[in-house]
Amino acid sequence: MKKFITTALALIFALTFGAIVFAAEPAAKVRLIDINTATEAQLKAIPGVGDEYAKNIIANRPYYKKDELNTKKIVPVDTYEKINKLIDAVC
Repeated sequence: MKKFITTALALIFALTFGAIVFAAEPAAKVRLIDINTATEAQLKAIPGVGDEYAKNIIANRPYYKKDELNTKKIVPVDTYEKINKLIDAVC
């Protein structure tokens, strides 16, 4: 009986610890849209970027930093704040 209880406790511990470790794994990384190479369709798929902003982004390439969308007034500040974490400028 003592062996059964020890085995059961070990199994419970292993399952609990395994669940904690599994739950602690980081979520998959979000793939950022490169504003220097994205197509118009890819840019329009970003929430807040429509036809006009997508065309402006493409027309003013290349970007060395993504914040140039804001500093060069390609998109408004509020739009830039919405898309900031979804984009990158790889040169």
